[in-house]
Amino acid sequence: MRIPAHSVCTAIRDDIVSGVYERGSRLTEEVLARRYGVSRVPVREALRTLESEGFVVTRRHAGACVAEPTEQEAADLLEMRMLLEPLGAARAAQRRTEAHLKVLRGLVRLGQERVRRGEGEDLRSLGGWFHETLAQASGSPSLIALLTQLRHKIAWMYAVEQPVRPADSWAEHGALVDAVARRDAERARVLAAQHAERATAAHRLRRADRPARAAGTARVRTSQHPVNIAGVRH
Repeated sequence: MRIPAHSVCTAIRDDIVSGVYERGSRLTEEVLARRYGVSRVPVREALRTLESEGFVVTRRHAGACVAEPTEQEAADLLEMRMLLEPLGAARAAQRRTEAHLKVLRGLVRLGQERVRRGEGEDLRSLGGWFHETLAQASGSPSLIALLTQLRHKIAWMYAVEQPVRPADSWAEHGALVDAVARRDAERARVLAAQHAERATAAHRLRRADRPARAAGTARVRTSQHPVNIAGVRH
């Protein structure tokens, strides 16, 4: 069975974002291959991809390590999102399909229903799916890839406070879907910009844990991340 590098890449990225691998810790091919149950070849390819995305850096005498972004780099992520999400919303208004609208409206209904019932556990996930679907509706592979990468990196760098008034947040989602449905690109752009600005205020920078550790060792929390092998060739 050949497990593709992109599945390994997703598994490692998810573990970096969730904090399984701390910033600055080493990522050795042998250890990663054993951890995810794959050979070193897809691990090596995955590390190259993650380095191009900014999650991994290669250091002299240490090899691949989890990156340690600066506070300024983290702030830039939020600024880039505030620029790109309105563009994505405007493109979605121009290019969306009925299938996109059906999913977006369904997510808004679910979100608003959860708020009415006081069930806030799923709201963050629903919000993530909403913005992912909105990006997909833009019909721009490059923009989708950029927004996806930004979402991963922002989740890695920031903790997000739950909105004080979640009903207002989902009302904003609903208004945005209405603009997209009417193909009103300018209105969608304005609403997305306002929503992104309000959402940014709820982000709090995560402080990286920097425990003393011997050079060349990785501090790994206990979590066995399964590799998604759906569609793998046998």
